[in-house]
Order: sequence, then C-alpha cells, then structure tokens
Amino acid sequence: MSALVATEFCPVYSPFFGVMGATSAIVFCCFGAAYGTAKSGVGLTSMGVLRPDLIMKGVVPIIMAGIIGIYGLVVSVLIGNGFRQDMSLYAGFIQLGAGLSVGLAGMAAGFAVGIVGDAGVRASAQQPRLFTGMILVLIFAEVLALYGLIVALILNTKAADAKCA
Repeated sequence: MSALVATEFCPVYSPFFGVMGATSAIVFCCFGAAYGTAKSGVGLTSMGVLRPDLIMKGVVPIIMAGIIGIYGLVVSVLIGNGFRQDMSLYAGFIQLGAGLSVGLAGMAAGFAVGIVGDAGVRASAQQPRLFTGMILVLIFAEVLALYGLIVALILNTKAADAKCA
C-alpha cells in the first residue's frame, strides 16, 4: 500500500476543482436547456391555440434546447473519467475551466434559443414564411453552446497530460 504524498503542485484537494468542473458543466447546461425548453414551450402552446396544424414544426426550438443539456452531460462524463486521487492542481483547474466553458456557453445558448423559439413559433404561426428565418437564428444561437463544447473538449485533453511527480 503506497501512501499518498501531497506536494505543492499536487495537493489533496486538487480533485475538488475537477468535480466542480463536472458539476458546472451539467448544472449550467441543464439550466440553459430547461429555460429554453420552458420558454419555447410557452410559445408553442400559445401558437397551438391558433394553429394546431403547426405544432410539430414548432417543436424544433424545444428539441434544440434539449441538445444543449446533452453537451453538458458529455463533458461531465469526460471530466469524471479523468478523476484520480493523485491529481495535479493543474489538471483540476483545467477540468474546472472545461466545465465552466461548456456550462456557461450552454446557459447563454439556452437563453437565446428560448427567447428566439418563443417569439419565432408565435410569429411563424401568423406568417409561415418566417419559419426559415427562425431556424437560421436558432442555429446561430445553438452554435454558441457548440463553441463551449469544443473548448471544453480541447481543455479536457490537456488535463490528461498532467501528472504528479
């Protein structure tokens, strides 16, 4: 049985930062996804009163909001697979940064998807030609979360290289 020796760059509390990164990723992304789903859902139900035939087309913003939560789940699982008892402080901070990057980007994207989805489905019920424009704006809102996911994946690969010596 080997004893764990804490050093200046590998303290015993290093994994805490990684755990907070995984938590931040899932919590903030799901917060954004929940807001986007709720806000778009309100617009969908309001639109469904006037035009029930367009309900399936109006579900698109809700689906796009749900995808944001998946980004947080993926990063949380990847960060969680990198946990070790002898983690370096560098790895813990990198994992925290990865979780915050996808989490906060996902929250911002969820807010944008919710607001655009709410207004977009209501407007497309009155003028069907606005549907394509709504989809384009939703894509640009969703891609913000994708940027956070890409940064998180790049950061997380750097955390795997950190070793305690």
